[in-house]
Amino acid sequence: MAWKHELARRRRALVANLIQAGWHRMQQAGAVTADSAAGRRFAAFGPGTLMAFPTGAVYGERWIEVGDKTMIAEFVTMCAGMAPGHDLGPEPVLRLGDRCVIGRGSHIVAHNSIEIGDDVYTGPYVYVTDQNHKYEDIDTPIGRQWPVNSAVRIGAGSWLGTGAVILPGASLGRNVVVAAGSVVRGEVPDNCVVAGVPAKIVRQHLPDIGWGPPPRPQPVVSGPPGQANLAER
Repeated sequence: MAWKHELARRRRALVANLIQAGWHRMQQAGAVTADSAAGRRFAAFGPGTLMAFPTGAVYGERWIEVGDKTMIAEFVTMCAGMAPGHDLGPEPVLRLGDRCVIGRGSHIVAHNSIEIGDDVYTGPYVYVTDQNHKYEDIDTPIGRQWPVNSAVRIGAGSWLGTGAVILPGASLGRNVVVAAGSVVRGEVPDNCVVAGVPAKIVRQHLPDIGWGPPPRPQPVVSGPPGQANLAER
């Protein structure tokens, strides 16, 4: 009987090796590069950039520019517009800079304007959007009320921790750290750390002082009232 168990073990090992090798080859073949048909659908896609396979939802590539030497991990959703085929006009609405790293499972959903500077890194499952639904009309389901767009900018050199949410109207300066799980909206100055829901400045680099806590806790400036975020969409 021992030989039967050994034969079954070897068969399982062989099947596992074949599956893993096949999956590895699929990942290599399915990666999006500037030379691939999928890469050529983008408004721009840097020659040293790679989007790993499998991707999340990717559409509206005509309105998406991706810089050079940027790495986009598996299952990242990166889209422009409400749905495939939505005409957004003559200019790109999503610009991702050079040498960025976008973590696994993140979502970047643009309708109006999202600009992400060079050397921006994110952890996994980060959510960035420039559109909210309104909720003023209490007789209409929120999901059926017409959304409002507000441009988003993320400055060069910033780091967005795991699960961070960047809401419409956010404008992050250069070299900003967003702590894991934070929800950010409004103006964030250069060279600071924000954390919490809503995000507050907890550390800041000040001239002639260096890194330290801000003079007093500062909530990030809130956006206009009457809007509900789409972080769960």
